[in-house]
Amino acid sequence: MRELFNFKNKNFAVYGLGLTGKSVVNFLKQNKAKKIFTWDDHLNKSNEKLKDKFKKNLNSVDFIVMSPGININNSIFKKILLKNNKKIISDLDLFFLKNEVKKSIIITGTNGKSTTCSLIHHIFKKNNIQSKLAGNIGHPILNLKFLHNVIYIIEASSFQLEYSKFIKPHCAAILNISKDHLDWHGSIKQYTNSKIKIFNNQVKNDVAFLNDSNLKKLFLSKEFHAKLKFIKKNPINLRNFKNEYLRLEANKQNIMFAYSISKFFRINKKNFLKSLISFKGLKHRHEIFFKFKNNLFINDSKATSFESTKYALQSNNNIIWITGGQPKKNDKMNIQKFKKKIKKVYIIGNHTSFFAKQIKNKVKYEITNNLTTTIRKIFKFLVRKEKLTILFSPASASYDQYSNFVERGEKFKKLVKFYAKKFN
Repeated sequence: MRELFNFKNKNFAVYGLGLTGKSVVNFLKQNKAKKIFTWDDHLNKSNEKLKDKFKKNLNSVDFIVMSPGININNSIFKKILLKNNKKIISDLDLFFLKNEVKKSIIITGTNGKSTTCSLIHHIFKKNNIQSKLAGNIGHPILNLKFLHNVIYIIEASSFQLEYSKFIKPHCAAILNISKDHLDWHGSIKQYTNSKIKIFNNQVKNDVAFLNDSNLKKLFLSKEFHAKLKFIKKNPINLRNFKNEYLRLEANKQNIMFAYSISKFFRINKKNFLKSLISFKGLKHRHEIFFKFKNNLFINDSKATSFESTKYALQSNNNIIWITGGQPKKNDKMNIQKFKKKIKKVYIIGNHTSFFAKQIKNKVKYEITNNLTTTIRKIFKFLVRKEKLTILFSPASASYDQYSNFVERGEKFKKLVKFYAKKFN
């Protein structure tokens, strides 16, 4: 048994007081940390006295706990944070420092993290394996009560991994890498390097799961110690599977990883498939939530890049596509192979010219700026048209009009149900 970390004689600075930051402060208080200094760019920006105090103490604290999403390069404390980079850690680090975590699964990747984590958690539950779901999926890990006989399934973002130094997953997986968060990381190389850090502290009894040959080469070049399990092909055929959601193109890779990890924990193929049937998927991820006169409404608000949206376009036909929002840096919308599937596009948000330029001369489109106008126009359109799929897959971040993808998705669903009553 390893010697557990002693928090009592350590000083901490906590940067960011959102859900994660608040969980960090509560955790440190419970573990009797010597001193805790806090700062939040939005809550404290006008408090010069507190700002100076926090800045001064960044040099003297033992650790700086950064909340996910805070970019050092955009911080008012940039110089001093870079100087103290070795002190910077994440909430995931605190969890591993505090607890003797013997069994954990950490999942990262550009797309599919939440679904894959939820899928593994569901399969484990159906097969009487105790597990807890936490991390970037929306449940701060430090809010969980630690139990020794539980497998912790953790979704880790590139932001968390960028700052993490002490995480040690028994199983770690990178689902995929595509251009995302480049405005935060600066380049695809830096973004990939943040993801690959997931394997840093693994030892020979730990396992790394990959299915991308480029990531495999990178893994081998780094001389990591974990055993590599490379998934060459999808071992699960769901062509005639009853669960419509899991037959989607976007979920093939998620199921591939979920099966490989479940198999590692001795769940056989028969039990895996049996457990899959009852998995209903997550909200805002290709969520088929409403039917109106044979027309299907899909809420895919979580699609914050075209890389995510293309799976939804690939999986449907006769599409009325609603897109728009805050585009990701260097994102491009190559819809050439999907244009026969798309009947019309409605563009919303504060960056309509970007999206119009991407699809111009390829499909019919209309700039409607907001969801309310869009849904009203669509219902007028539906009255006289054939069976259609109304797909809300923004291919962009929500921050131009909404605080997050959840708020955006809920607004879409609310408007659809409101206008369905009016046009029924």
